Amino acid sequence: MARAIEKGQLSARVQQLEKQLGQKFSFDTVLGTSSAIQSAVDLARKVAPTQASVLLTGETGTGKEVFAQSIHQASERRQKNFVAVNCAAFSKELLDSEMFGHVAGAFTGATKDKKGLFEEAHGGTIFLDELGEMPLDLQAKLLRVLESGEYNRVGDSKRMKSDVRVIAATNRDLKDSIREGHFRSDLFYRISAFQIELPSLRNRKEEIEVLTWHFARTLAARLVKKVSHIRPAFLEALKQHSFPGNIRELKNLVERALILMDGDVLDVDHLPLEMQPLNRFGIPTEGEQTSETSLAFAEKEHIRKILIQTKGNKTETARLLHIALTTLYRKLEEYKL
Repeated sequence: MARAIEKGQLSARVQQLEKQLGQKFSFDTVLGTSSAIQSAVDLARKVAPTQASVLLTGETGTGKEVFAQSIHQASERRQKNFVAVNCAAFSKELLDSEMFGHVAGAFTGATKDKKGLFEEAHGGTIFLDELGEMPLDLQAKLLRVLESGEYNRVGDSKRMKSDVRVIAATNRDLKDSIREGHFRSDLFYRISAFQIELPSLRNRKEEIEVLTWHFARTLAARLVKKVSHIRPAFLEALKQHSFPGNIRELKNLVERALILMDGDVLDVDHLPLEMQPLNRFGIPTEGEQTSETSLAFAEKEHIRKILIQTKGNKTETARLLHIALTTLYRKLEEYKL
């Protein structure tokens, strides 16, 4: 009886966790109302229930793994594993072993059999990030899996079968890679049957305020802080930024600002120096409480300009100012720079 109760409680807990996971990676949690992001979400919703392979394209930091997770959670494979591998993070030999596994003695250090991610993901989904970095030899092996579901572990002649849905992502133009001889055209046409391009943040800047508030609230809770207000100057500085790192960069900037924040208000001073707006005289466009005619104000702004020029390199800043490094640190503390 006790065992039956325990089994029932475990089943309920598993269902609860599955529900939470589904909510975490639901398309409803993708923030943004721009036509570009909504178009991507609509395409992902349509392809999710199918068995089709998906190629996610777009710049680094645009949320490709989040989309891959959401597609998996909206599919019939949601009860099975979702596994991810960054193809740029391994050498060819290690990536082969990571993806397809190996047998004992296959290479130096292979003391026992190892399951590959395709075996771990059987019945589920595998996410291949940075697909454009995959070596050509492994591209041929991946193509075989996509076409027949068959592969060999490293050092093994026995054929393995895997029922896996492949979602891949790249920030490269794979057609350029094909022309350069770095990517197989047959693999490209096989895996790009359904392609979704994720928009860069600079093409949806109208959503920066919403995204900033979202990250501020969620990250503040983790950092045991509270945000009651975000200054317009803070948001304007973000909107003027080019965001080469996209959503991931915005999240990191907000987290950094929260760490620097003493009270409960995010202000432009909490952003990196190179993002703080200056006019052509080197004076902050938002103005400050300090009198602009004071010598201290002029000194502070001159130090700030040199810091921006050196991209925060304090040793170089001290050299250009012709002062000792210890003096610079004292001035930085005095002026809260």
